[in-house]
Amino acid sequence: MNREQRKDIALLFIRIVFGIRLIYGVSDNIIHWDRMLEFRDFIASIGFPLPLLCAVVSVYAQFFAGISWISGYKVRVFSLLTILNFIVAIIGAHLLQGDTYMNTAPAIHLLAVAFLIYFVHAGRYSVDNYLEEKRKKADISPKDS
Repeated sequence: MNREQRKDIALLFIRIVFGIRLIYGVSDNIIHWDRMLEFRDFIASIGFPLPLLCAVVSVYAQFFAGISWISGYKVRVFSLLTILNFIVAIIGAHLLQGDTYMNTAPAIHLLAVAFLIYFVHAGRYSVDNYLEEKRKKADISPKDS
């Protein structure tokens, strides 16, 4: 196994593990509206405007980013959303609230993975790569006249 293959396998592993983590972290808010309302109340308590909108956008951004990372489809778009989401969360819900590093660490880790995936892309084992390869083959195949 060469270096590129090892890199692609490692990236696939990271995408799957952290994609599951994103989905797991918000699934209760999606399944139970009461949990979404609890999240809204938390967001309101720390001073965010439009707390229900913020809660819903954050939850669904994470949920769809998790699906994106697992499948490897549109990972740059969803990684960018994840970066924005976790920068806001780290600053607004952790740093400005005087939270500890250990309580902030999960958000920092997800932010780091989002940066990694954004800059490295999905890798070989992804829908994005499959579609790119398919597009390249279509571009070089002879055109029908």
